[in-house]
Amino acid sequence: MKNKIALVSFILLLSVSFAKAQKTVVKANMLSPLVRTGSFFVEHQLNDNSSLQLGLLYTGKTWDDTKIRGWGVTPEYRFYLSDSPAPEGFFVAPYARYLNFKLENDANDEAKMKGLGAGLIIGQQYIFKERVSFEWFFGPGYTNIDLDVESGVEDDFDTGSWDGFTLRAGITLGIAF
Repeated sequence: MKNKIALVSFILLLSVSFAKAQKTVVKANMLSPLVRTGSFFVEHQLNDNSSLQLGLLYTGKTWDDTKIRGWGVTPEYRFYLSDSPAPEGFFVAPYARYLNFKLENDANDEAKMKGLGAGLIIGQQYIFKERVSFEWFFGPGYTNIDLDVESGVEDDFDTGSWDGFTLRAGITLGIAF
């Protein structure tokens, strides 16, 4: 519980510090609810060609008979290749990802799943009327999952699409300030 409070406090502090600067975008992935996940981002311009983005996700989805509950953090560094200054235009972004989930199956077996991964996305971000952002992105990634079974056996849990090679994609809407 202390880790969750510390993480939320850090994110809020980061968001407040970004909110005082120009060229910051706060956004939500509109595709995430399709897989019972909330995915939110704060992006901040570093210069005309680059930005940093921090993404947070929380999931409460089920794969077959495995309930997955937990959170993840995804920092990324964006290189903007357009004529317009960041955070608008076409970008390429390497990213890292940390996942921390609790799994439970129909037999009430439990496990903890942690994952560390990385990948590369491409995308395009549009800023309308200097306030509204719209973005699409996609790209490959790889996540290495560590499963710590508390009760039951490892084969009792379906880690779904979290383990191994993945495709990360999204469509975001947000506010720029």
